Amino acid sequence: MKIVVIGGGSSYTPELISGIIGGHGSFPVAEICLVDLEAGREKLAAVAGLGRRMIHKAGLEKKLELTETLNRSAALPGADFVISQFRAGGGAARLKDELLPLPYGIVGQETTGPGGFAAALRHIPVALELAAEMGRLCADAFLINFTNPSGIITEALQGQGAVKNVGLCNIPLTFQKMAAAFLGAPPGRLELTFTGLNHLSWVTRASLDGADVLHRITSSIEAASFLAHDFPGIAPEKVRALLQKLGALPSSYLLYYYYPEQTFKAVKEQAAEGKNRARRVLAIEEELFKLYRDPDLAAKPDQLALRGGAFYSEAAVSLMRAFYSGATARQVLNVRNGSAIPDLPHTAVVETNCLISNGGIRPLSPGPLPVELRGLVQQVKAYEQLTIEAAVSGNRRAAFLALLAHPLVRGADEAAALLGDILRENELYLPQFQ
Repeated sequence: MKIVVIGGGSSYTPELISGIIGGHGSFPVAEICLVDLEAGREKLAAVAGLGRRMIHKAGLEKKLELTETLNRSAALPGADFVISQFRAGGGAARLKDELLPLPYGIVGQETTGPGGFAAALRHIPVALELAAEMGRLCADAFLINFTNPSGIITEALQGQGAVKNVGLCNIPLTFQKMAAAFLGAPPGRLELTFTGLNHLSWVTRASLDGADVLHRITSSIEAASFLAHDFPGIAPEKVRALLQKLGALPSSYLLYYYYPEQTFKAVKEQAAEGKNRARRVLAIEEELFKLYRDPDLAAKPDQLALRGGAFYSEAAVSLMRAFYSGATARQVLNVRNGSAIPDLPHTAVVETNCLISNGGIRPLSPGPLPVELRGLVQQVKAYEQLTIEAAVSGNRRAAFLALLAHPLVRGADEAAALLGDILRENELYLPQFQ
């Protein structure tokens, strides 16, 4: 098997390599090919060097080859899986995404709100180019999308239909492990039912050995503290009260919607102190790449855990292993809805539990959205669909309507001004709007 990693110079990549090495007994990959752009040449070389040392340390150098290239077309032939984890514009573009909405009193975040909108405009055309090239060079390969905002990009890819694809996020697996730890049980004994969209999902059912334990989780101060960790202005007790009223466990990204004033204040204060997430990530990555270049380092460093994306490699390897083995498996994925969530369009991409069997994926219906969740999900899905239209066509009307539809944008004047700023700041990456 051959795995091609688009954005191979990412600081995340050693975790993926570690996961492939660890699972090599049941998932015997022959080649990992790391692909990046000219601007990422040095980082790519550092990651590739560390990866080869990791493979050598594991005694797999005769079974697993790691290659690197700046030529995507040369990398794709023969691929069985293509993992997309690129970031157009790099950390500098992410920093703009976080800072640009703040003067409007709106949270700046890489996947939520106007920041996520800007990232989607940059990333969707690149993702579609990749899929089209795969259609020509490795039509049978499976594209696994990690690039954010993952749900939106996966829906854009589903609409093109050039290659098989699925969206993957580490949050459901993180929740599985977190909730199991709170309950003092192995994660494999706990079953969680997810419904909604990527970064806008809830756990609506939880069973441990067949017994309903959702109330135990939503009543837990540990779960509330986990969700409120990045927002010191939101007391965990307040979050716990919300969870008990909801009767569901939301993704932490939903705090941007449930507590807009408090989350905005926290994000604005972090930015004013130079401690917003994008700047922290840039500092962490600077340290990581110094470590990656150390010829004596032959394992992913502990500092990588600070980068975020916990259990990223476990989620990816589990999915690929299921396809490779043909065994039936279950995993939470971003997939075409069909009739799984009847409150959303058939063509919408949703985040829910799926059955993987015989090389295919089938969403397992969580049922209709609870009425208290339905309106927000439908509104954000409308925003996502308009964003895809704008990113593909360069239609400014669709782009304006996307921002206008977003729950965090408060009106037409704000949407118009935000759009102008986003198009100006991202001009280099948005030729479709020229």
